[in-house]
Amino acid sequence: MRVSDKHNKIIQAAIKVFALKGFFSARISDIAKEAKVADGTIYLYFNNKYDILISIFEEEIGKIIVEVKNLIDQENDPRKKLEIFAIQHMKMIRDKRSLAEVLQMELRQSNKFMKEYRNTKFIEYVDIVSRIIHKGQETGLFRKEVMPGVAKRAVFGALDETARLWILSPDNQYTIEEAASQISEIFLRGIEEKA
Repeated sequence: MRVSDKHNKIIQAAIKVFALKGFFSARISDIAKEAKVADGTIYLYFNNKYDILISIFEEEIGKIIVEVKNLIDQENDPRKKLEIFAIQHMKMIRDKRSLAEVLQMELRQSNKFMKEYRNTKFIEYVDIVSRIIHKGQETGLFRKEVMPGVAKRAVFGALDETARLWILSPDNQYTIEEAASQISEIFLRGIEEKA
């Protein structure tokens, strides 16, 4: 097995274990067992559990950024771009539920992660929204007084909270697509230039 394959196998196993047991309760031996490798093998790739958590965040968010940017780049209308971002974010929650649980719940419970980690990948992710807002302002579709830095956090905050509730609630009364559509529509109505 190639080094990159083993690294990825450990990452995927850690996502499952952290989602199931929680970051603090999970042990390296649990991850090794899930990955079907020896405990010591984990330490060839990662320093500790915290290092694995950072790698999950960096690598998985990195993949999501590439995917979302590719889809957005195929669209010219900033309104559609914002909707694509919302839908892709919510689909990720549905399609990668274990990863979503780790990103939504476990990362936030790690004070060390929140205080010490410079989350450049997260910033790059939400900056996709501010670039969409800028584009909409340049084309006259979005109001000039809308601050892209505030708007990106508002959009992400709404998606994030909806995603968190969707993860925690087994009986959701709406689909991921319905939620994403509603959120993007609400924001678009607030930032669109009136004719």
